[in-house]
Amino acid sequence: MKNKKELVKMLLNNKELETESYDELIEILVNEPITVDTNKESNDKLTIGEKVADKVTAIAGSWTFIIIFTLFLILWIILNIYILKNVDPYPFILLNLLLSCIASLQAPIIMMSQNRQTKKDSIRGKNDYKTDLKSELILEELHDRIINIEKNQKKIIEFLQNKK
Repeated sequence: MKNKKELVKMLLNNKELETESYDELIEILVNEPITVDTNKESNDKLTIGEKVADKVTAIAGSWTFIIIFTLFLILWIILNIYILKNVDPYPFILLNLLLSCIASLQAPIIMMSQNRQTKKDSIRGKNDYKTDLKSELILEELHDRIINIEKNQKKIIEFLQNKK
C-alpha cells in the first residue's frame, strides 16, 4: 500500500507541491477540491452524434413514445384492413419491414448512449473513491490530533495534581 504522502499527492493529481511535510499536505488536501463535475465534464465534450444518441434514447425510452408508437401501429393496421386494402394487406409485410428498420437503427443508438453513461458512471466511481480516500486521510489526521490532545491533557492534569 502507498504511504500517506503518496496518497495525498495522488489525490491532488500529482501536482508539483513545494512541501513534503505530511501535515502541510493534509492542509492542502483539506482546502483543495479533488472531484470533477461528471455531468459538466462529459457534456462539454459531446459530439453531434452523441447528442443525437442521447436525444433518441430519451425519446425512445419514454412512455409517450410507447403510447404514440402503439397508436401508430393500431392506426396502420386499421387503415390497411379497412381503407387502404392494397397498400399493405395482412400480414402487413411493409409494417414488418418498417419495424425492423426502426429496431436496427434504434438499438445501436441506444447502446451508444449507454456506453457514454457507463463512462460517466466510471468517472463518478473514481470521484467517489477519491472523496472517500480524502475523507479517510483527513479523519486519520484528526484522530491522531485528538489522541495527542488527550495525551497532553492527561499530562497537564497529572502535573496539576502533583503540584497540589
